[in-house]
Amino acid sequence: MSNVLPFPIDFSPDTLREAVDCLGQGGIVALATESFYALAAGVTYPEAIERIARMKGGRAKKPILVLIGEKNQLGHLISTIPPLAEPLMDRFWPGPLTLIFPALSHLPSRLTQKTGTIGIRLPKVPNLLSLLRETGPVTGTSANRSGAPPARTAQEVQEVFGKTIDLILDSGLTPGGRPSTVMSVLGECHIIRRGSIPAESIDQALA
Repeated sequence: MSNVLPFPIDFSPDTLREAVDCLGQGGIVALATESFYALAAGVTYPEAIERIARMKGGRAKKPILVLIGEKNQLGHLISTIPPLAEPLMDRFWPGPLTLIFPALSHLPSRLTQKTGTIGIRLPKVPNLLSLLRETGPVTGTSANRSGAPPARTAQEVQEVFGKTIDLILDSGLTPGGRPSTVMSVLGECHIIRRGSIPAESIDQALA
């Protein structure tokens, strides 16, 4: 079985340090987001990101989105911030909005799948943000096999992935519901995946 540690809002500093160390050594950590559990690996560890891709399975070659702990971490990932991104970040970050930016060329290919772009979200989960501010950007792909429902509990993550995950941070039952809204801010803004933030709210932010 994987190592499982409790990770409530008032988490232990020892738990935070263990998670930081695990990710800093190229490990994979399962953690709770606003909706489901996600599989996290540091973006500077392509081998760990490849492990995640193999764990999820499936033949789809979709880019893997990234979670950040604060906006100044964008500089590690993107070449520029398009003007239309600013009002969306101001209105919806932290929160369940994934924005598609122009990616830096040196990033692991699994993150971009040769599109030249990368999806990034600043999540609205206090303990997760504390972790991300220590680790820097990590992957945020849902904790599930390709085609299966995402996990909402640490136990579900354990049942699906077992020892293939190095550490599971147990934050209890996640809310579930719709995933993050995914939106491109390249050129004209357009929604790629409808999610928990409705199009009407996005239109209002851009007006």
